Amino acid sequence: MATPGLLRIGISASVFHEDRSRTIFNGKPLYYVERGLARYVRSEDALAYLVPGTSTDDEADIYAADLDGLVLSGGVDVAPRHYGEAPQRPEWAGDAIRDRYELTLLRAMLDADKPVLGICRGHQLLNVELGGTLYQDVPTMVPGAIVHRDPDVYDGLAHPIDIEPGSSLSRIYGNLTRATVSSVHHQAIKRTGRGVVIEARAADGVIEAIRVDGPTWVRGVQWHPEWSDAGGPRILDPRPLYHAFLAACRTRRG
Repeated sequence: MATPGLLRIGISASVFHEDRSRTIFNGKPLYYVERGLARYVRSEDALAYLVPGTSTDDEADIYAADLDGLVLSGGVDVAPRHYGEAPQRPEWAGDAIRDRYELTLLRAMLDADKPVLGICRGHQLLNVELGGTLYQDVPTMVPGAIVHRDPDVYDGLAHPIDIEPGSSLSRIYGNLTRATVSSVHHQAIKRTGRGVVIEARAADGVIEAIRVDGPTWVRGVQWHPEWSDAGGPRILDPRPLYHAFLAACRTRRG
């Protein structure tokens, strides 16, 4: 039996779509969560729940009513069609099926005034839901772009960010205005959506952290706090951010 005081935190699922060339489960569709994210979510007074694809608004509303908060996970690109563009290359087409599932769940959580933390793709999806757009590829579309993704080192890649003084992110970290974070992405926020406030940027101007203006705790970070160990002690401590998220969940629970 679950301990009544533990928070119930949903994690949006990554998806392996049906693929008959894949031998595991005979190529059937799979929902999954990466282990580091599951460990991060359950590292404090919280239970982690993988939320499978929701097929209707009513089903998403049921999950939103039951959960105390939602972590939008990282993963495959957001489909450009969801922010009014066509993919400029076939490999940037994204996953429209996963988008629809996560956007339905996200809207239900926002309508229920439940806290949301978006990580990497989730950070981008928050912006898209609120009418913003993305750079489909940072290296070719952001002038003077620094390296944000290196397959050879993957989660070992890191770079500095500048945190807006006085921002909520800065306050979470004791008025910190500069930090080093992991970097595993090739897309990024381009035009911000309704109510989206920028809280941190990389040296090339890429948006690294956002909050959504309003009474509900809704934040996004472009980095992966759940993978901070890979970068060693120089990497921004992931715990204060998660503590702030859980504190908002506790306050919302009442």
